[in-house]
Amino acid sequence: MTGLVKRLTKIAAAALAPLAFAGAASAAQPMPWQLGFQPAATEVMEDITWFTDFTLVIVTIITLFVLGLLVWCIMRFNSKANPTPSRTSHNTFIEVVWTLVPILVLVMISIPSFRLLYKQIEIPEYDMTIKVTGYQWYWGYEYTDEAMSDISFESIMLREESERAERAAAFNRPIEEYPRLLAVDNEVIVPVGKTVRLQITAADVMHSFAMPAFGVKMDAIPGRLNETWFNAKQTGIFYGQCSELCGKDHAFMPIAIRVVEEEQFQAWAEAAKSDVEEATRQLMATIAKPAGTAAAPAAGSLDVAAR
Repeated sequence: MTGLVKRLTKIAAAALAPLAFAGAASAAQPMPWQLGFQPAATEVMEDITWFTDFTLVIVTIITLFVLGLLVWCIMRFNSKANPTPSRTSHNTFIEVVWTLVPILVLVMISIPSFRLLYKQIEIPEYDMTIKVTGYQWYWGYEYTDEAMSDISFESIMLREESERAERAAAFNRPIEEYPRLLAVDNEVIVPVGKTVRLQITAADVMHSFAMPAFGVKMDAIPGRLNETWFNAKQTGIFYGQCSELCGKDHAFMPIAIRVVEEEQFQAWAEAAKSDVEEATRQLMATIAKPAGTAAAPAAGSLDVAAR
């Protein structure tokens, strides 16, 4: 039954998409005139997108129904068409219907909503853990698993266009991978198809770690360790930002996560124990092929997607 509902919802949402998501862009970063979500890179984000389409269908039906009632009332009960108004003050059937129908609609929305919320909160068996610390105004990352305990770095935005162009040239990557206000000096590197647990905190004020393509958004609070997770289904570079107003440079602390193949990640992790910058340089030299997924990786043991 759930599968049938999802299929029907996708069909209806596709018909309504031009109205709501006309500017949706197929990239893991914001695009000019974008209205919809970024393309989903995790199962959680796919469910979030489906739930959004599902509620859009319900809201559209309710809106059209109410609009129809208003037009009908205006045409049927204006003074010219109905000079002698009815003195009816109660209608038991209508009162029961307008009480029960909204309840049923809310129940219909709440079931997938609670299921999705549980899926976001309940962390499955994970393959690795990364501790994320928010600072004013940049992010710090620490790979806490025993085999990678020596890997930690800070990630700071590349402010100038010259810095972004220099980084793209040094790593032999397209300049589009280093967008304004989103590119950073040190990207987070994770393997495709692996469950990553994030432990999120802050060192000074409240921040919020948000990665739209992953369906991840978790507050970073000083003195508290919050947890969330993701499992990227495809390789590439994905961008997010701090989503909690944290001071004058709040808009300048982006998040960049690069998802690579397992072999590439292992090679990077080993080299990053001594030099993160050089490890990333070596990693970039192996990134050349089109996007792969956890189920069907790109050909070649050391090839990974360019977005």
